[in-house]
Amino acid sequence: MTPATPAPFTADDYRARMDRAARAAAEAGLAGVLVAPGPDLVWLTGYRVPADTERLTLLVLAPGQDPVLVVPTLEAPDAARAAGASALTLRDWTDGVDPYGVAAPLLAKDGRFGVSDNAWALHLLGMQRQLPDSSYVALTEALPMLRAVKDAAELERLTAAGAAADATYEEIQKVPFAGRKETDVAGDLADLLRQFGHEQVDFTVVGSGPNGASPHHEAGDRVIAHGDMVVLDFGGLKHGYGSDTSRTVHVGEPTAEERRVHDVVREAQDAACRAVRPGIACQEVDRVARAVITDAGYGEYFIHRTGHGIGVTTHEPPYMIEGEEQPLVPGMCFSVEPGIYLPGRFGVRIEDIVTVTEDGGRRLNNTPREMAVVN
Repeated sequence: MTPATPAPFTADDYRARMDRAARAAAEAGLAGVLVAPGPDLVWLTGYRVPADTERLTLLVLAPGQDPVLVVPTLEAPDAARAAGASALTLRDWTDGVDPYGVAAPLLAKDGRFGVSDNAWALHLLGMQRQLPDSSYVALTEALPMLRAVKDAAELERLTAAGAAADATYEEIQKVPFAGRKETDVAGDLADLLRQFGHEQVDFTVVGSGPNGASPHHEAGDRVIAHGDMVVLDFGGLKHGYGSDTSRTVHVGEPTAEERRVHDVVREAQDAACRAVRPGIACQEVDRVARAVITDAGYGEYFIHRTGHGIGVTTHEPPYMIEGEEQPLVPGMCFSVEPGIYLPGRFGVRIEDIVTVTEDGGRRLNNTPREMAVVN
């Protein structure tokens, strides 16, 4: 049975998100939030800018003020069709007009504003010329929790994306590995993600043999051989929400050492997932995974954070890393993905997306974590 397509978000959903952002800004001591094209704008308004553009597009949110989206006149019709358009006011500007002069009256002259991380420096400097007494801080720094806690509709989408990634992993084990290039298997992964409903494929890491010791190895022309360990890490967007999972397979029977390393990573990943519960700090998830790997003698070969948030993008706050004291909250979704990387030899990574529940955590990926043997 084909899973039902989730009901689309409504203007009321977007209105509630914009209200939440404005309140969060006030609580953080900000005069408002400035949102440029990108994932924050999509999440807040449903408006996805048709193409990368140098023309100013800016959502202005401030406490006690109706949301305003400043857009170029030639793109105003697209903005007006966005799902959240009826919850805001459009203010357009034409070529030849200073767009910063259009946006500046919407802002407090000496205010401190949170700015979406991917805003162009060109536009931020333009606003500063208009408002020399204003100041700015990145949203990830000022409001790291803005998109972190997912509601039931968002969790439905993330669950569907995770199930599609699981189906992709089940199918990829049926294709031949030995004698084919990494890029061939990466292409199979991308095709399968789309087959199972992803509208966007963000990455298909295929790290065979020594390439597996590079966590973000980009699939290349190396021919996969019998005896290789192969790290698979893949994901993208389905219904606008992310998937991201990793499994490590072996071409033919592994050695005793390869099995041991894989077992250590699996134990670390399982321990970290079991540690997830409301109230503990994000860094505690990292500490639990890292302790297992360190105790097994491989601590120096675990070279990245244990996890990252996921939502309308496949990487976003919060981060499971030492020093991150943000407590876990029900509705948070993030990866748990410890790994061991032995330079010049092989790597192992196992990754699930986990959501925080009222009394623990729930995995959104449910394929076997034992090492699969492929051909």
